[in-house]
Amino acid sequence: MKTKLILCLVSFATFAIAQIPNNGFENWTNQGSYNTPDNWGNLNSYTSVASIYTCTKGTPGSVGASYIKLTSKTVATMGVVPGIAISGTINTSTFSAASGFPFNGRPVSLKGKWQHMAYGSDEGFIAIYLTKWNSGTNSRDTISNTVQNLGAMVMSWANFTIPLNYLSSATPDSAIIILSSSGANGVTPVNNSYLYIDDLNFFGGTTGVNENSMTVNDISISPNPATNFLNVTYVSKKEPEIFIDLTDVTGKKVIETVQVSSNAGNNVFQIETSKLLKGIYFISLKSGDVVKTKKVVIQ
Repeated sequence: MKTKLILCLVSFATFAIAQIPNNGFENWTNQGSYNTPDNWGNLNSYTSVASIYTCTKGTPGSVGASYIKLTSKTVATMGVVPGIAISGTINTSTFSAASGFPFNGRPVSLKGKWQHMAYGSDEGFIAIYLTKWNSGTNSRDTISNTVQNLGAMVMSWANFTIPLNYLSSATPDSAIIILSSSGANGVTPVNNSYLYIDDLNFFGGTTGVNENSMTVNDISISPNPATNFLNVTYVSKKEPEIFIDLTDVTGKKVIETVQVSSNAGNNVFQIETSKLLKGIYFISLKSGDVVKTKKVVIQ
């Protein structure tokens, strides 16, 4: 069974939505043997053959009438299935995001209310991805990539604030929020770990990056998709030290930060990828206080 989340970003129409759809988890649709929160993909259809559900409706809500309960459950022939909800649609074969929702804001943080508990070495997480379609490359640029591991248990309703990490000054056109009761840093889910969420909201105004201070421009990755290696090509305005790292979609570093001394002009840095699992990764180049990130597919 696959327990590692792989983010698959797709194209959305570009228009503004002021709010996270069904952000208070007040609206649910009956699917016969189970309910599902409107606008939030989950794994109930996957586990329903065993009459087990990892996403359920809790009442009353911390705010309003209801909230979302995500609980990792042992399912015969499937192992432990994590409690996952994604703001859009979910691919139940890969436990990955198939879509998100249109969004063109640049909030400072994601706020809400939560309870959570993890057993053994398990740990849940919340991930927020803001992206923008790049018609030149026919792919999505990552504008913000934020993953918050849940850490110590919270046994009663508490407020939380997750500051968003911006990688670009561009305005996104879509957002994906992933809520998971298990699996932070690729740890195997444990039965009965849970995450309860209510009253999600983006908060704050524009957060920008001064790209004029970036000494590195014109970054390209080849080959992409990559198999055994990839070349990072970039143009440097001067001779700075560049810091390069590679992370998976949960924010875990799979290649630790590498310090590179660059020359003014064109530079190429090669990374071996033959030992990496197939999936989507993000390569980041940091120069001074500014970071630029590109998506990489390993196949």
